[in-house]
Amino acid sequence: MASLPGPSPHLLSFPACASSRLKTSGFKVKFTGLCWKAKLLQAPISAVPQRNLENQWAELDADISYLTRSERLVQWYPGHIAKAERDLKDQLRLVDVVMEVRDARIPMATCHPEIDLWIGDKKKVLVLNREDMISRSDKSAWASYFALQGVTVLFTDGRLGTGTMKLARTAKSVAASINCKRKEKGLLPRSVRAAVVGYPNVGKSSLINRLLKRKVCATAPRPGVTRQLKWSRIGEDLDLLDSPGVLPMKLQDQAAATRVAICNDIGEGSYAVAGVASVLVEMIKRMPNAGTKVLFDRYKIDVESISGELFLEELAQSLCMGDVNQAAQRVLGDYRKGRLGWLALERPPCQQRRTDRVSKKLCSLGCAYQLMVSSHC
Repeated sequence: MASLPGPSPHLLSFPACASSRLKTSGFKVKFTGLCWKAKLLQAPISAVPQRNLENQWAELDADISYLTRSERLVQWYPGHIAKAERDLKDQLRLVDVVMEVRDARIPMATCHPEIDLWIGDKKKVLVLNREDMISRSDKSAWASYFALQGVTVLFTDGRLGTGTMKLARTAKSVAASINCKRKEKGLLPRSVRAAVVGYPNVGKSSLINRLLKRKVCATAPRPGVTRQLKWSRIGEDLDLLDSPGVLPMKLQDQAAATRVAICNDIGEGSYAVAGVASVLVEMIKRMPNAGTKVLFDRYKIDVESISGELFLEELAQSLCMGDVNQAAQRVLGDYRKGRLGWLALERPPCQQRRTDRVSKKLCSLGCAYQLMVSSHC
């Protein structure tokens, strides 16, 4: 068997005989260590047939899962979160109701897999914060999804206070129902204890400040500001526990972890900035409500046929004096500030279809690699 062309640190095209058979696949290869690693890049948008919205998002999820499956772009578990998790578990035994706050842009990625285990049969209120950062269609899709799951979801904006009055009414109604049950058992009413939990930087402290109508909890647009548990009282019948953000012990799903990093819900020192930004570029290219036009309008770079990595290199050359990390920071900052539009990074999942598409994608990659190798035999 003839050997493959010599190694190069740059992205290389398939040999002509193989690429002619894979023209619409959008594959390129990258030399990594001692082996060739297939890297999936997006096929030209114009070549993608029209599909319904659900299928488009399923394709996007499959592609991003592939792009991040072998990369460790995000790794973070600081000591203060480990301690906070232990303390929170102890306090959760004392609370009556749990308010789980998630980022409305990534409700599934900011769902802690162990929270339901920790709270057991206690009442839970699901809050999707930062509703101002998603579109109406995104909000409607998630409301419908959780309704089908039998979960009541509240949309809020802790920064402006939208939805916090409804959240306060919901919390107080839960408190009233708990005290009714206490009365039936012959017990005296008491203030109901509620814990506010969730990932770092999803807006837990901002919501509590809005509920209290004064600044009691420190806030900042970065993860890790709240470092310890803190109780606050709303009126005479509700006590709120503000907790530091808690992450899973291991971030196994790198696609979800990358979304968390993109939304600034995890510390910057925990992820590869350029790698995360390149994934964001690939996501925007594939989004049904965004696409390459959004990136071209903002940066005047044609991203139709190049990867997220090459896009950052071109942006660095044109605006950042060749500094790729600075270019990556610029793209991430523009997304977080809404300069690329208010774009959710997730849509309600269709798990079986998503799994099937990932399997088919990996299968097609294997076939493409075999074609490339056979062309050199």
